[in-house]
Amino acid sequence: MDNVTVVPPPEPAADSVPLPERQPATRADLAAVAAQLGRPPRGTRAVAHRCPCGLPDVVETTPRLADGTPFPTLFYLTCPRATAACSRLESAGLMKEMAERLATDPDLAARYRAAHEDYLARREAIGEVPEIAGISAGGMPGRVKCLHVHLGHALAAGPGVNPFGDETLALVERWWAAGPCVEPAEPAEPERAEPEPAEPERAESEPDGADGAAGA
Repeated sequence: MDNVTVVPPPEPAADSVPLPERQPATRADLAAVAAQLGRPPRGTRAVAHRCPCGLPDVVETTPRLADGTPFPTLFYLTCPRATAACSRLESAGLMKEMAERLATDPDLAARYRAAHEDYLARREAIGEVPEIAGISAGGMPGRVKCLHVHLGHALAAGPGVNPFGDETLALVERWWAAGPCVEPAEPAEPERAEPEPAEPERAESEPDGADGAAGA
C-alpha cells in the first residue's frame, strides 16, 4: 500500500470568526461585557462565543432573571460594533427582503422553523419558563426582526442552524477588524473580611462569666 500523507486541516483565517465554544464567564469577561453594554450584565450564564479579538461577543443568559423577569433572549449579542453593523443592515432593508423570501420559499421557511425549535430546545434545557413557552426570539418562526438576535444565534450555535443568522454573518462588516471594542478596567479583587480581634486572655483565677453570670 502506498504511503498516505495526512494533510492537517488549514488554520482558520485570521480575519474569520471562530467556531463557537461555550466557556464559563470569568470576572474579566463580565467586566468586558459591562463595558460593552454600559451597564452590569444580567443573568449571564456563560460566554457563548468569542470575537477574534478575544473578548466575548455573545453571552448565554438565563431564561429567568434574578428578579423573576422572564428573559427569552438566550444568546445576547454584546459587542456594540457588531450590533451597530446589524442595525446598518436593517436600515438598508435586509429584514424586509428576508421576510419576502420567507413568505415564498417553503424550504427556507422550514429551515427557519428548525432554527426556532433549536432556540427553544437550548433554552428549555436550562430551565422552563411558562411565561415564554413557545416564544423564541428575533420574530421566529414567522417573522424576521432584530438581526442582532439572529447573528447571536448563528455565532453561538455555529453555521447551518439559523439561515438568516448565517446570512447576516456573511453580510455584516468585520466588526473585529479595528481590534477590541472596549478596554475594560481590571476587575477588582474581592474584598477580604477584616480578621476578628483575638479574645483577650483571662487570668487563670477569673471565672467564666462575671459574678458567676453565664454568658452575660
